[in-house]
Amino acid sequence: MNKKLMIGLIVIVVVFTTGVGMLIAKNKSGLEQTAQTPPPVLEVPKQPQVEAERPQEEETISTEQPAAKPQENQENKTPAPATSTPANVQAPAGEKLSWYYKPNQQHTLPEVNAKGKAWLEKYRGIYHGDVSGKNLYLTFDEGYENGYTPQILDTLKENNVKVAFFITGDYLRRNSELVKRMIQEGHIVGNHTDNHPSLPQISEEKIRKEINTLSEAYQNTTGGSMTYLRPPMGEYSEKSLKITNEMGYRNVFWSVAIVDWRPEAGTPEENKNKVMERLHSGAVILLHAVNKANAEMLGDFIKECREQGYQFRTLDEIK
Repeated sequence: MNKKLMIGLIVIVVVFTTGVGMLIAKNKSGLEQTAQTPPPVLEVPKQPQVEAERPQEEETISTEQPAAKPQENQENKTPAPATSTPANVQAPAGEKLSWYYKPNQQHTLPEVNAKGKAWLEKYRGIYHGDVSGKNLYLTFDEGYENGYTPQILDTLKENNVKVAFFITGDYLRRNSELVKRMIQEGHIVGNHTDNHPSLPQISEEKIRKEINTLSEAYQNTTGGSMTYLRPPMGEYSEKSLKITNEMGYRNVFWSVAIVDWRPEAGTPEENKNKVMERLHSGAVILLHAVNKANAEMLGDFIKECREQGYQFRTLDEIK
């Protein structure tokens, strides 16, 4: 074979082999790069946020203060309206009810939950006193001290009115001298539990512990005993009423109250007028001592009640 022809064939083979190798390498590189690339992330569409529908306010009054001083971001929260089971439905022993009453302007005993009323009669509970005369029973809830109780005590002493104060364990621990003053000036001090839980939602063991822890601390501090209980948040069940009755307590609810657990709620005139509009013979009145307007209107309220022929009595006089 011609020498030049042989050299030419060799060059062609070398060039062809080199090109194929480069092509294979390129394809391999491309495949590896594709394998290393993560698949695209599919973004899950966000669910639209729907604001929970607020229940409409009921034409009933169910009012109870928080156990501890409310934080700044909690003071403007609107409490949920009370709910109850229709009277014709048989309630299980542990069913939770919230105390409420329907105020009227006829100055008569207001309508309350029929089932709750029957349970109070069965377990010696209280929501009103003697309705045969113009008798009033004034009570204060003391979940925490907001600086107004000394003024309230001064006014009560000046007007010779005896009331009931319902205290929590924290209140006793922080304000033992005020509690001692309540007793020294002839007032009743009642049990509002140690930590202010919903009694229908805890076990019998915890119910007894909540009440006994406070009563024992009260006895150690003052030497006295407690016989009246105000269920925290006005929540109760037949079971909680039965247990606490067996413990020697009378559960005390109310037939007159206003939305006054916020410290700045209402003016003195507004709060006084609201209570006066709802007064009736035998009324058990619930006021909150954390409210500034309540402390300021108390003297005028007592005076106006007496001008209308009412007299103030104590829970001990309720049979």
